[in-house]
Amino acid sequence: MIMSDIAKDKMAHSLKKRGSVSSLNSHELRWKELHGRIKDRMSTVSYMDEPSLRDDASRLTVQMENTYQLGPTKHFPVVIVNHILKDVLTNYLQEELYEPELCRQMTKTISEVIKAQIKDLMIPRYKLIVIVHIGQLNRQSILIGSRCLWNPKSDTFSSYVFRNSSLFALANVYAVYFE
Repeated sequence: MIMSDIAKDKMAHSLKKRGSVSSLNSHELRWKELHGRIKDRMSTVSYMDEPSLRDDASRLTVQMENTYQLGPTKHFPVVIVNHILKDVLTNYLQEELYEPELCRQMTKTISEVIKAQIKDLMIPRYKLIVIVHIGQLNRQSILIGSRCLWNPKSDTFSSYVFRNSSLFALANVYAVYFE
């Protein structure tokens, strides 16, 4: 097998930054250089010194093998998530009055806190969608709907409604299994 000049240049450039320690003696190394192969097994230890940004782009990405796992090993804990929703909504909104700008920021904050606490449960392979609605409690009604592709065997949701004297809040967590 004959190496092209471009391949030799690339190899020489990479060897400037990299090195290896081999178990071959000098006679075996010369024979390997001349014939391109060695009959016996050899062991090598490779190392890299001072990687550059250009080397990072040229590396191959690690590809994980498929697990062929079609269902969850651990189901989503709806009861625990319901307790998280109740605790977070109660702690953040117990004494609050409805103010549109404050509630706009609170929906973002509350949804991030809920998502962080659920992620701390470390439930593998579930994608989480957290939606929080806050509105003024003034004898009106509201109808909220949502739609998505759903596998009833593995996908689930959790929901909690909170009310105080001036506002209501609805928090929904959708857990969609990622195959």
